[in-house]
Amino acid sequence: MIPARYAATRFPGKLMQMLGDKTVIRHTYDNTVATGLFNQVAVVTDSEIIFKEITDHGGVSIMSIKEHESGSDRIAEAVANMDVDVIINVQGDEPFIRKEPLETLVNLFKDPRVLVGSLMRKMDDLMEINDPHNVKVVVDKENNALYFSRAAIPYAADSHVAVDYFLHIGVYGFRKHTLIEFTTWQPAALEKIEKLEQLRYLSHGVPIRMGVANFRSVAIDTPADLERALKLQQQV
Repeated sequence: MIPARYAATRFPGKLMQMLGDKTVIRHTYDNTVATGLFNQVAVVTDSEIIFKEITDHGGVSIMSIKEHESGSDRIAEAVANMDVDVIINVQGDEPFIRKEPLETLVNLFKDPRVLVGSLMRKMDDLMEINDPHNVKVVVDKENNALYFSRAAIPYAADSHVAVDYFLHIGVYGFRKHTLIEFTTWQPAALEKIEKLEQLRYLSHGVPIRMGVANFRSVAIDTPADLERALKLQQQV
């Protein structure tokens, strides 16, 4: 499922911006379909413009019935009456998504204990580590997330001890029943503090299993991101 909202706060209409010969949302949809990993791929949207963009090019799109605060709520409504077990949430502004990271995410659910999964990659660049726009994650010995933060975690209290920093890649998988339950919970205190929705799961005792993926991309949040994406596309 690809949640797609037209009126993005920082960059309205970003999903309909052209990236080469296609819109951002079509790149995301087509690349997700091309992985061959899924029984069905659908764009879930509140926008007739985005709905038409996908369906006019032979894709599958679902119009939201209600207004939604988050992509998770939008997906939960769309799958409520579907006979599915695991749902993968690919953000609409990830035009460079590819098979390898999504396959890593799907494979996490071979473990029946996994209710929610996501991805992370190791970071070495200090500017990237200290950027609050980059969400960091620390995990336990089974790669279940202990905490997510915009701060650089873990804090290096001893300069002689090696530290590994991991960037959270915002692609998720959920068991259907867990996602539906999530949408009934009120935002948690830590979620409000960090502005990170995934902390609602941890606050309710639901583990998030993290897969390691060497996936570098450009999510389209601003016009500057679109310029970076155009340059990246020329290199591919």
